[in-house]
Formats: sequence, structure tokens, C-alpha cells
Amino acid sequence: MTGYNLLSTMDRVFSQSFLWDIALAFLGLFLFSCIQERIFNKGPMLWPVLGIIPTMSLHLNDILSFVTRSLIRSGGTFHYRGVWMGGAHGVMTADPVNIEYMVKTNFGNFPKGRYYRETFWDLLGDGIFNADAELWKDQRRQAKTEMHSSRFIYHSFQTMQDLVHQKLLKVTEKLVKSGDSFDLQEILLRFTFDNICTAAFGVDPGCLNLDLPEVPFAKAFEAATELTLSRFLMPPFFWKPMKFFGIGHEKRLTAAIHIVHEFADETVKNRRNELIKLGSLNDQSDLLSRLMDIEYTENGKNLEEFHDKYFRDFCVSFILAGRDTTSVALAWFFWLVNNHPDVEKEILHEINEILGNRDHENQNNEIVFTVEELKKMVYLQAALSESMRLYPSVPTELKEVIEDDVLPDGSVLKKGARVLYSIFSMGRMESIWGKDCLEFKPERWIKEGKFVSENQYKYAVFNAGPRLCLGKRFAYMQMKMVAASILLRYSVKVVKGHVVVPKMTTTLYMKDGLLVTLKPREL
Repeated sequence: MTGYNLLSTMDRVFSQSFLWDIALAFLGLFLFSCIQERIFNKGPMLWPVLGIIPTMSLHLNDILSFVTRSLIRSGGTFHYRGVWMGGAHGVMTADPVNIEYMVKTNFGNFPKGRYYRETFWDLLGDGIFNADAELWKDQRRQAKTEMHSSRFIYHSFQTMQDLVHQKLLKVTEKLVKSGDSFDLQEILLRFTFDNICTAAFGVDPGCLNLDLPEVPFAKAFEAATELTLSRFLMPPFFWKPMKFFGIGHEKRLTAAIHIVHEFADETVKNRRNELIKLGSLNDQSDLLSRLMDIEYTENGKNLEEFHDKYFRDFCVSFILAGRDTTSVALAWFFWLVNNHPDVEKEILHEINEILGNRDHENQNNEIVFTVEELKKMVYLQAALSESMRLYPSVPTELKEVIEDDVLPDGSVLKKGARVLYSIFSMGRMESIWGKDCLEFKPERWIKEGKFVSENQYKYAVFNAGPRLCLGKRFAYMQMKMVAASILLRYSVKVVKGHVVVPKMTTTLYMKDGLLVTLKPREL
């Protein structure tokens, strides 16, 4: 019995010693991997098993600046990997040459990809911003034809002009009379939401009504985009079970998407019923009516071939494109102008000079800008472009590699790798914009008194290559109309002490909005 106890004791000692040896071996391997990573990797620290996740977690409140610093330190591109078995690996880049290669030269090998489509599927479905290959080509062709037609261009401008003067300026006048500060970002979001819904779908949601009503759809849409982004911050084997069981942020996401789709479905249903009743929507100029009318005619007025989901996905995608991007861009513009009074002075000088050239009979107190007058606002366009260079509405884009490839800078990519390019970081790199890259300098866009566009791969704010934004011209016109109309009438002052920082979501919202007061100017 004593011998048995002795053997048992020796067994335990041996087992414990063995476990300690294993633990020390793993610790040594861990430390060796960390040291090796620090020596040879110029990008962010990639930890064993967990990859880049711990490093990113430490910088969640400043993720864009952290990525920018990492890209500068690594020479413009660095490799990354996510959690072991999570499937995330690839590179982050801010090199215009790499971007041109992906979005133009070898466009077919760098689609949105399965991962992106799967992540955004619940919200966007097969909409144009979540589509690839032939599906994307067909949608873009149809949208381009209608959006570039003289009929839609006139309709969209008229819609925007009416909304500015009949709603936006009336709201600002009411807010000025109240004397209270208010969130300008929220007002701009309300404006662009009403604008895109009226121009693209022929529906006015009433977000910018004088009483500024609570619109469940608008709140749900913002929540849906933010919660969808959170899927990118965790492996699919985390968020997919959460979705299946309806727990955590996935439960909230499902509820938000339900509200979004309900609005889009109702819009499509009403327009479809109108089409059935009238037999044609030829009298309507909004984008949804034009596309519906075309499909109805091409299908020989066969309603069985009518795809409601296609139009629902179209609606959601266009709201994403038209609501968030220009409103966010304008918010950052007004903030930068507040910080640079010399730029504001130059903008006002240009506007007043243009108004001074009006015929006496066209001069009136209302001052409604024409298309031609907006086109002449060169300095204002330069200031808007410079604002978006520093604060792009979409800060990061994602591509997936179909087949093994090598980027122009020598970065090797395996099939299934994901390439992210940081548009936010590009605007802050001396190698791209020079030593004054951090300065807000509209003059960099003007040569001999004319606005000069930059290389789209260097300035990828409106995407680039075959996916270049179809609404770029409309976006500039809308931003110029809003900026000129407000700055002509008011001095926009950010509330003292209000902190402005980016919010981490699909578009570059200001985290706590933009609290301002308006001081009327003499016209």
C-alpha cells in the first residue's frame, strides 16, 4: 500500500512537472512570436491566435487615427490577420497605385466579395452597393441611364431647390428665433433624407417639417448601418449564432432592419399600385417610377415578372448613398469653416460677387441660386472637396481577392484575402498630398482661377474606376446649394467647448453631432 502511494505521488509530481513544461514551452513560443512580430512587422502588432484584435481593441475610440499612424509607419501598406480560424487576413493600404490596380487595372479580381455581401445582406440584399459581377453591371447600367437623363437632372435639382427654400431655411429661421443651439448634423441628415426620398422615390417622409418630428425609419436606418458595421469587428462564428438565437446587438439589428424594409416595401407597394391603376408612370420623374415603368413595359406589363424585392433593395441602397454621405460631408465642412474664418470670408466674397452680376430684374430678397450660379462657385467647390479630403464620408473600403495576386507595391495576396483601403488615411499622408496634408487648404484645388479635379485614385472619396459614384455631380450641386444658402444668410458658430470627433460606423458621422448657433447676416 505504501509502494502504491509512493507511485501515485511520483505520478502526480511527474504530471505536474509535465504540465509546467508544456506551459513554459507555450509561454516561450508566445514570447518568441511576439518578439519576432515586433522585429519584422512594420504594421500593428499581430498577436498569436488573436491576431490584430487585441491591438485594435486598445484603439477603438481612435481607430481611424491609429490606422493612419500605422500606415505611415509601414510605408503605406501593412498585412493583418484576425482571430485564428476566423478567416480574416489580408492587407490595409493607402497607396494610390495599389488602389488603381484593384479598382481599375485588375477590377475583376477585387469585387466586394462574399464576406462583404454576406455581412450586409440582411440590410442591402442585392442592392447596387452590395452587388458584384453581372448583377451589379445591370443595376448600374439602368441607374446610370436614368440618373444622367436631362429629365431626372432637372427633377432632382428642382426638388433640392424647393426643399432648401420651403423647408430647410424655414427650419433654420425658426431655430434662430428660439435662440437655442441645435445639432446641425441632425438637421442636415433630415434634409438629405427628405431630398433623396423625394428625388429618387417621389415620397416626402417629412423629416424636415417645421416641428422636426421623430421619424422611426430615419433612426432605424442609422442604427442598422451602425450595428451592421459591428459585424466586421468580430468573426462570423460570433455574430451568426447571435443572429440565429436573436440575442445581443443582432436582436437590435433585426428590429432596425425590419423598420427599414417596412418603409421601403410600403414605398414600392404604393408605387406599384399606382402603376397598375394608371397603366403607366410616365408622368412621374422620380428614379423609382422611371425604373418601374421601364421594367413594366419590358415585361409586357406582366406583373408576375415584377420584382418587388429588387426595388426594395434599390430603395435602401439609394438612401444609404444619398442620405448619409452628403449630410456628413456638409457637417464636417461647416465645422472646418468655423475653424477657418479666412475660408468663410473667401466663400462669401465669391457668392456676393456672383450675385452682383445678376441682372437688376433678377435681384430679389429671396435669392434662389440657379444651376449656372452654382457652377461658378469655384472656391466653394474647392472648400467642399478639401473638407472631404480630410473627412471622407466613407472612410474605408473593402475588397476581396478572387485569385492569388500581387499588388504593385509587392504585397502578396492569397485567394480569399481581404484588402481594405483607408480613404481617411490617404488625406493625411505626406507621400500623397505633401507636407501641408493636414492643413485645410481649398487653394490646392484651384489653378488659374479654375477648379482642378484630382486623380480619382489619389482622391477616392467618390470611389473610383468602374464603381465611380453615379451621383457625384448631384452631390456637389446639393452641397453647394445648401452651403451657399446657409452661409449667405447666417454665420454658423460651433458651441464653445463642444467636442467633435468621428464616430466609428460605415459613414463618418460626428460622434456627438455638431452643436451650433446661427447668427443672421444682412443680405
